[in-house]
Amino acid sequence: MEALQHLEITRWSGPFSASLQEQAIHTLEHGQVLYCPTLAFALEGEESRFLSPSCRSGARKNISYEAARKHLGGASVRDDEVCDLTDLLARYALVTRGFVDALIPWYSKALTQARTSFRPAEIKLHRPSSYRKDDRLLHIDAFPSRPTQGARILRVFTNVNLAGQDRLWRVSEPFEDMARKFLPKVRRQLPAANMMLATLRITKGVRSEYDHIMIQLHDRIKADCRYQEEVPQTQLAFPPGSTWLMFSDQVLHAAMVGQYAFEQTFHLPVSAQRWPDTSPLRTLERLTGHALASRPL
Repeated sequence: MEALQHLEITRWSGPFSASLQEQAIHTLEHGQVLYCPTLAFALEGEESRFLSPSCRSGARKNISYEAARKHLGGASVRDDEVCDLTDLLARYALVTRGFVDALIPWYSKALTQARTSFRPAEIKLHRPSSYRKDDRLLHIDAFPSRPTQGARILRVFTNVNLAGQDRLWRVSEPFEDMARKFLPKVRRQLPAANMMLATLRITKGVRSEYDHIMIQLHDRIKADCRYQEEVPQTQLAFPPGSTWLMFSDQVLHAAMVGQYAFEQTFHLPVSAQRWPDTSPLRTLERLTGHALASRPL
């Protein structure tokens, strides 16, 4: 199976043909990256001034925006620039939500919008505090502080680099192939540990067994140097003015090189998929032989 599927789309707003909609949902749910090579997000007015690593706060690699609270985090800009940077991320959040709703209407009623991010740091120069935070290593997305209870993580990325720099990624084998290798190495979740983490507010909600396994897989994949070197993998180049989408909890990926990109995260219940059995939750339940989370509504 090809790692990348091209979709010739040049606009963020619909309507999109039934054939494009069908291609999009099939590509995403079957563990591929959906690539729109000419779908650009244009910066307006003086917004290009934010294409600077100095816009982020300290060692933070991302600037984040939460639409529900209209909150900007991780930024280091002048007081008179906060509103403009907030408006920029809010516009990307709005545009990507409309895009996903139009391209994959199957998801619209169940889709939840999460964080919007701006990534001004050069990936190859970023020095994470631990291997667990190193996005240059192949991994699946699983967040220690934000349990999903099995819900999918759908992410939209856009390269806005004005200097012509590609964003270089690696992607690797199917989720189930990886899971069969690493599941035997996963430690069991300690009794009541999930409740304790939630009570202490270390996690935003209670970790299910699914969340525990996904975090273990994320960490063990990154820690396995031999796997990182020997597993079959494909390099992908995303040039400025391009956009790509994927279920990042399913696609094994690593970001190697690149600076200045926007990213929008969405969550989707497994039950809202066209093919729920392709999800990491159903795959892991099939491999372990038992339920791992409450069934998403």
